[in-house]
Amino acid sequence: MIRVLIVGTGGMANQHAEAYAAMDGVEVVAGVDPNAHNLHEFNARHGITHAFDQVQDAIDWGEFDAVSNVTPDAVHHRTTLPFLEAGKHVLCEKPLAANYEDAAEMAAAAQAAGVVNMVNLTYRNVPALMQAAEMVAAGDIGEVRHFEASYLQSWLTQPTWGDWRTEDQWLWRLSTAHGSMGVLGDVGVHILDYATFAAGSDTARISCRLKTFRKAENDQIGIYPLDANDSMTMQLELENGAVGVIHASRFASGHINDLSLRLFGTKGGLEVRFENEISTLRSCIGGDMMTGAWTDIPPAEIPTNYARFIQAIRDKTMVDPDFSRGAALQRVLDLAVTSDTDGSRDQVL
Repeated sequence: MIRVLIVGTGGMANQHAEAYAAMDGVEVVAGVDPNAHNLHEFNARHGITHAFDQVQDAIDWGEFDAVSNVTPDAVHHRTTLPFLEAGKHVLCEKPLAANYEDAAEMAAAAQAAGVVNMVNLTYRNVPALMQAAEMVAAGDIGEVRHFEASYLQSWLTQPTWGDWRTEDQWLWRLSTAHGSMGVLGDVGVHILDYATFAAGSDTARISCRLKTFRKAENDQIGIYPLDANDSMTMQLELENGAVGVIHASRFASGHINDLSLRLFGTKGGLEVRFENEISTLRSCIGGDMMTGAWTDIPPAEIPTNYARFIQAIRDKTMVDPDFSRGAALQRVLDLAVTSDTDGSRDQVL
């Protein structure tokens, strides 16, 4: 039996709890949250028997093997390090930390502890993405030369997920004072991983432009100054020489939560889409290149991040994306901010 502790009991924590509950030989044994109302409501909903308002109290109890850290971005660092020091396996929500320095410290601590460590980059659960990465690695499209990727949301223009003007769960994402890195940190980290993972290469050079739009009188609602970026565009050169563009926005009307990626190589191209919760993969390879014909490829089913995390614990192996990957992504995000404040100049990793 793998015993899991969930730290942070907000909305995303329910997905973690439900995923573990669906697995044989896994039990969520406790929740941790300083917000007593959220904690006890969460525990009651999922039949969890132990509750702690502090990380150290849970560590002193110690009756668990692994941790899912679902706290807000800004506290990942200080809530994760004590668990690593205690020798616990950790799955941490993205982004790994609020800055590269903290993320690098977490990666080093995880390596020193020798525990399974994983960043929950949700879209590694997309079958089409995983299959595209395998095809690129196998040389199916030759050497990657160019790519374009986008992550488009529209919750600032329509209330499918609720009214951001009145609900704290959305308002905090618009405020740097409440730990948000804006669209760059919230979804930019996803599409950056999505594109570079599939392309099989890390970032070598980046330039970026971030934009915050006026959304309320005095750019403030209640205690929330609305100063976090709403849209971003990046230009990247990868270590393998490929160049490409990535963009993301919360103002993409008509797109609830859609990701797309196109990869072009010397022997063909791939198109990966995750739209309306449907994963699709298309290729233009070999003879199809003569006519520009694209062929649908049915992607194979894959295990979720949660399942791979638990399996790695059982197998006593490491799993990707690990904290080192999370730190590498955070370095790019930090340089994106630097680029934006420096007139969108190139930043070299």
